[in-house]
Amino acid sequence: MPAESVEREILIEAPAEVVWDVITEPEQISRWFSDEAAVEQRAGADGTLTWRPGGRGGSRAGMVVPIRVVEAEPPRRFSFRWGHPEGTGPDEHNSALVEFILTPEAHGTRLRVLESGIEAVAHDEDGRARYREDHEQGWERHLGEMLAYLASRTRGETR
Repeated sequence: MPAESVEREILIEAPAEVVWDVITEPEQISRWFSDEAAVEQRAGADGTLTWRPGGRGGSRAGMVVPIRVVEAEPPRRFSFRWGHPEGTGPDEHNSALVEFILTPEAHGTRLRVLESGIEAVAHDEDGRARYREDHEQGWERHLGEMLAYLASRTRGETR
């Protein structure tokens, strides 16, 4: 059985504090991940990520995804749960966990993104395979957008 997680890792030529802001501040999240974000940098905080039709997610249908912040340890670790059924609180039995782990390195910050708990949101083998494939492609695309956003900030094109 394939792993029930998706993992991506990139090296970003920026200090951990800058990367932290990019993954936790709503106005920056909307530059590389979702079209809109309502997120607080506080464990236990509820928020939403919104993708508009034809927006960043590339789908024809829009969606608003509720999230709950699990950990917020600036500038090292940020995690949230998503994918839980409407009207329920997220936990390890009904939602996936997305973790951002930031590790300072000589020339920047290594960012590891780990999405685990797929079996809690996709209950059969076909569903888990589709979820993994969609999210592998999605994280690849979004992390590429993050790198492009950070590069444009360095050049002074965007703030």
